[in-house]
Amino acid sequence: MFRIVSLLLVFSAWNAECAQSLFLDEVQSVAVRGTLLCGKVPMANVPLKLYDVDRLDPDDLMATSFTDENGDFFIAGHEMEMSNIDPVLKIYHKCNDEGLPCDRKWRIGIPDKYITHNNRTPQTTMDLGVMNAEIEIDGETRDCFH
Repeated sequence: MFRIVSLLLVFSAWNAECAQSLFLDEVQSVAVRGTLLCGKVPMANVPLKLYDVDRLDPDDLMATSFTDENGDFFIAGHEMEMSNIDPVLKIYHKCNDEGLPCDRKWRIGIPDKYITHNNRTPQTTMDLGVMNAEIEIDGETRDCFH
């Protein structure tokens, strides 16, 4: 009897998970481009991460990338969610770091109008333009383990 109940519970959980992914979740995607400078010098090989910020569970990493030798970047990712994703671009850099430990971390929210629904390939791209990393962004933190 215990075995039958256990099997029914496992099947029910699996069935609910399948139903959620098949009927309730939708694929959503987002893309961001820009150029990162430290003063007038292009910042090469700066790590970038695109996340879907979740309220109750860990954030979903959608994509990782790096700036090129000119400081240019393009990053795109997708995620399955029932409600709108909350995309955030995180940039980890050392511009004007003055020898402090770890990297400066910028967290840039991406507006909903740049979210593409029902497509893994973003149909619009948020263009951040040229950003001078000498500035300090309100709420900027430091990160040693990105």
